Amino acid sequence: MRDNGSAYWRRWMVGPLIGGDPPPAVPPGRAARTGRFFTVHLGFSAPDLAVAREVAVGYAEALSLLRPELALGASALSPADAWQRAERLFCGAVGPDGERCLDVAGHPGFHHAPGPGGLGWGGGDQD
Repeated sequence: MRDNGSAYWRRWMVGPLIGGDPPPAVPPGRAARTGRFFTVHLGFSAPDLAVAREVAVGYAEALSLLRPELALGASALSPADAWQRAERLFCGAVGPDGERCLDVAGHPGFHHAPGPGGLGWGGGDQD
C-alpha cells in the first residue's frame, strides 16, 4: 500500500462494495476450545495415607454437592511433594449405559451409578 488514498484502502475503511464489515486484518485462527479440564489442589495434613484418603473423599463429595459441575470421578490424592504419584479416589468403572461408578476406589461388590438408587452392575462380590 503506497498511501491512504488508494481505492482499496477507501473500500476497506468504508466496507465492501456490497455492504457489510471490512475483511479481518488477520485471518481467524482455530476455534477456541470449550470445556477444558482444570485441576485444583487442596492441601491438608493427615497422619497416614488411609486417613488422608478418607478425608480427601469427604472433601470431594462435599464439594460435588455444592458445585455439581465438579468432576467427582476425576478426583485424585497424592503426597504434597509428589504430585506424579496421584491415585484415584473413586472407582470410575464404566457401566452399561455409559455412567461411571462413583464408589471409592477398590470397593467390594457391585458398581453403582451416581445418585440415590443408581443402577448397580458387575459381578457383586466376585468383582
